[in-house]
Amino acid sequence: MSYLFIVNPIAGKGKAKRTIPIIEEIMENSKHSYQIKITEKVGDGQLFAEDAKAEGFHTIVSVGGDGTLHEVVNGMAGGVQKLGIIPAGTGNDFARSLNIPFDIEDAMGVLVQGKAMSIDLGRLDDKYFINFCSVGLDALIAEEANKIKRYFSSTYSYIIGVIKALGKFKSLRVELIIDDKKYDEEVMLVAVCNGAYYGGGMKIAPQAEVFDGQFDICVVRKMSKLKLLFLFPTIFKGKHIKYDEVKIYRGRDIQIFSEGNMHVNADGDIVDSRPIKFEILHNKMEVIVGVRFWNLAKDTDKQLEHSDWASA
Repeated sequence: MSYLFIVNPIAGKGKAKRTIPIIEEIMENSKHSYQIKITEKVGDGQLFAEDAKAEGFHTIVSVGGDGTLHEVVNGMAGGVQKLGIIPAGTGNDFARSLNIPFDIEDAMGVLVQGKAMSIDLGRLDDKYFINFCSVGLDALIAEEANKIKRYFSSTYSYIIGVIKALGKFKSLRVELIIDDKKYDEEVMLVAVCNGAYYGGGMKIAPQAEVFDGQFDICVVRKMSKLKLLFLFPTIFKGKHIKYDEVKIYRGRDIQIFSEGNMHVNADGDIVDSRPIKFEILHNKMEVIVGVRFWNLAKDTDKQLEHSDWASA
């Protein structure tokens, strides 16, 4: 088997670059061929992954954070290669959802062991996302956090981003359409989730599964900024859903309309779009996952075979 490692050298304050000798040592001791490509600018990860599809690599490995992973996924989409993840960024939220260890040697062990399963992808217009997209306050928080995350951990930069963004943000009136059902809401944020985590370990969608063929949509309705400030810490353990202003929906196709332009946080990247359409692509990509997750997912998959959803 052949592996292409796409390394973002500045991810995780240089952690990704420091993984290269570890990758080389482990791969040299394995029976597999490999190459390492190092990104130099935004967009290189996607280009390298697109080239790898034509070059016939068996597995394409994202070495960095969620932003690097976002680029690699967009380059891989439509191909047959497996996706590997070495979490070496500041957030690593999708790796957390898949039970991939944050220790690099342990993550390499998971990669070489190669337990893979099909997971869902999200599509935002003509782009793909693997973990989540959000609009409203969260996109503004991400903008603020991205400015300072080189100096702080992902969690601390996110918290500082919350404080800064709260001073600027006003609630947003939206029309939300989920599988043809309409909801008129005044919201602080809407998060459309494939994975359970974002923002450096915040469990925004506690029940989300990456293989069930639907999004979990977390809607935080308008509330006072003081109350919202108290709500945010509860997200780390998924306890925010106890608030009356928080609603979790599920669906396959989501549209969001608003009178003004909306910033969209797509796996940590900020894009502008109006209106916004999200679509789930079921079992779209083969991903190498942690052993514990793989075992749990197989048990859950057996349950889904006998569920109402599976027969719908």
